[in-house]
Amino acid sequence: MKPFDGIRVLDLTHVLAGPFSTYQLACMGADVIKIESPSNPDMTRAEGVNPDHNKALYGSYFQSQNAGKRAVTINLKSKAGCEVLWRLIDDADVLVQNYAGDSLEQLGFGYQSVSAANPEIIYCSISGFGTTGPKADHPAYDVVIQAFSGIMAANGEADSNPVRIGPPMVDYGTGSQAAFAISAALFQRQQTGRGQFIDVAMLDAALMLMSATVVGTIMTGDSPKPHGNEHPTYVGYATYDTADGQIMLGAWTNKQLSSLFNVLGEHDRARHILATDRSGLEANFLKDQKKIKQKLKEKTADEWEHTFNRAHVPAARVRELNETIKEEQLRFRGVLKPVENNEVTDPALFPVTAFTYAHGTPGIDSPPPKLGQHTQSVLREAGYSDDEIKQLSNDGVV
Repeated sequence: MKPFDGIRVLDLTHVLAGPFSTYQLACMGADVIKIESPSNPDMTRAEGVNPDHNKALYGSYFQSQNAGKRAVTINLKSKAGCEVLWRLIDDADVLVQNYAGDSLEQLGFGYQSVSAANPEIIYCSISGFGTTGPKADHPAYDVVIQAFSGIMAANGEADSNPVRIGPPMVDYGTGSQAAFAISAALFQRQQTGRGQFIDVAMLDAALMLMSATVVGTIMTGDSPKPHGNEHPTYVGYATYDTADGQIMLGAWTNKQLSSLFNVLGEHDRARHILATDRSGLEANFLKDQKKIKQKLKEKTADEWEHTFNRAHVPAARVRELNETIKEEQLRFRGVLKPVENNEVTDPALFPVTAFTYAHGTPGIDSPPPKLGQHTQSVLREAGYSDDEIKQLSNDGVV
C-alpha cells in the first residue's frame, strides 16, 4: 500500500509546476485525474525533444510529470461541462489548479464555492506571485521568477551579466513545495476533519530554494555576487581542470581541505590547515589555488574523483546528463523507474521521487495518458450512463 492509496486528486494544472506537484502525489498512490480542455489542452503536450510526439500531443515535457495519471477532457466554458466537474468535486479529496488570475473563480470554481460543496476538500492554488499582493494578477514562467527573485543576479561568472539556471528549477521547486503542502494538509485533515486552502507562489518557492542566501542578504543588506564555479574565499570549493576534464571539489571544512592536501602529497600544508582559522585560509588562497591547479593536471578527473572520495573529500567529475543517467549509482537508488505493468519504450524510464520507503515505495502504475484517454471510465465512475457520455461528447462538452 502506498501512502495516498484511496486519495483522489483533481488536477486542473498545466505546464510544469502544477503537474509536477500532482505527479508526486500520483507516485505516492493517489488517483490523479488530469482535467484538460478538449480544444486547448496542456501546452506541454506539444513540447519536447521528439517532433512526432509533439504532433501527437505526447511531448516529453508532458510525459515527464504526468505518468500515473488519468486524463479527462471537459469544456468548462459550457454549462454541462461545469456540471461534470461539480460531480467530480463531490468525491474528490484534493483540487489543484494554476489557472491564470481568477479565471477559474470566474467559472464558479473558486475555493469558497468548492469548499461549500465539499467542506473536506484540500484546494491548492499555484501561481507565479500568489493570490495576494500587487503582483497577484501578473503572469510568470520559471525564467521570469528567476529574474524577479534575484536568482539570476546571483548566478554566472563574476564579470558576466546575470545568467539564468538552465533547467526549470523554480518550477520543480514550486511543485515540490505544493506536494509537501498538500500532504501536510491531508494529514491535518485527519486530525481536524476540515479542508484547507493552500496558496503556493513560485516567487516564494524561489526564496525557499536559497534560504541561506536570503538570510545573509537580510542581515547585511548586500546581495550575493556571482562567482561562477569558484568560491571567492574557499579554495577547496571550486572547479579545476584535470588531465582530461573538469572536477568539482567540495572541500568546505578545514578537515576536508586538509585531507585534500594530504592526497596531493602536501602534508606540511595539510597539518597547517588543521591549525588555521578561516581568515588564515583566505590569506593563503592564491598560493593554495596555484598548487591545486598544478597537481590536478597530473591525473584524469575520474582518477581524482575516486582518490578524493576514498579520502572522504567531496569531489565529482563534471558530467553531462547523458553520462549521469548511465551511472550505476542511479540503478541502486531507483530514482528512475519504468512504468509498472505496462510496456513503455520511449522513454523507458521516468524520474519518480527523490526518496524510497522500506515498504509502499513510490512508483508509477501507468504511462502518461493520451488526451482524454480516461474520460469515459471516469464519467462512468461519476454515475454517467453510456448514452449520457455519448451525448456529452456529441455536444463538445467532453
